[in-house]
Amino acid sequence: MRGVVITGSTRGIGYGLADAFLARGCSVTISGRTPAAVEDAVSRLADRHQASRILGQACDVREFDQVQALWDTSTQHFGHVDIWINNAGVAHGQTDFWDHTPAKIRSVVETNMTGAMYGAKVALRGMLDQGHGSFYNMEGLGSDGRQVEGLGLYGTTKHGLAYLTDALIEDTKGTGLVVGALQPGMVTTDLLTGQYEGRPEEWERARKVFDLLADRVETVAPWMVDKVLANTRTGVRFKWLTPWRLAGRFLSAPFRKRDVFES
Repeated sequence: MRGVVITGSTRGIGYGLADAFLARGCSVTISGRTPAAVEDAVSRLADRHQASRILGQACDVREFDQVQALWDTSTQHFGHVDIWINNAGVAHGQTDFWDHTPAKIRSVVETNMTGAMYGAKVALRGMLDQGHGSFYNMEGLGSDGRQVEGLGLYGTTKHGLAYLTDALIEDTKGTGLVVGALQPGMVTTDLLTGQYEGRPEEWERARKVFDLLADRVETVAPWMVDKVLANTRTGVRFKWLTPWRLAGRFLSAPFRKRDVFES
């Protein structure tokens, strides 16, 4: 039974990944910033899966000691960590960079970059000591260098994360560890939609784009989990919204209406 740790897994794509890993017989350690969020996620997952394969551990990835405790608690409970996914991240609304507060800049950078570095340090050190393991960063908008107006802060951290992924791939060559990245594309989580709260007109315009390009967590997460579980090669990036899939969306748009937010 493979042991999996996912940072930021109390909701969104992280929660979806946890659900899919559990459905495939893995043990999963759930983590989030607050104990209440972790307890709630563990409870919901335990309604669907064997409770003995689920562990909850509060972890603010901005605090190194808490990231180390996440590894230590998981290995003590399950014996090993076979897969670690750096998923924790925060976003922001479309905002001119100079309008961000210093606190917002610090929060985004410390979570998306420093937190990912802490996760990499802890997980890769632990995997080297135990002699095996697979490590993935959750990349996103900006990872490929593409720019979107008003998302410079978030995109910069994700571009840096892609560089970190490449650096870790090089650093771990010859060790037997697997290092890669996940690129889910647009996924209908509050990370994507939350930036439009209180802005109904902008939301209606954005929703048309999302209905064309976005996908639900329950569609993307199982696909990614299957890819991760089957993969034995380092240096792989699993990308959901490929150019071929994107082209198909545009070609079928006049004939097929998508509503990714339909309940």
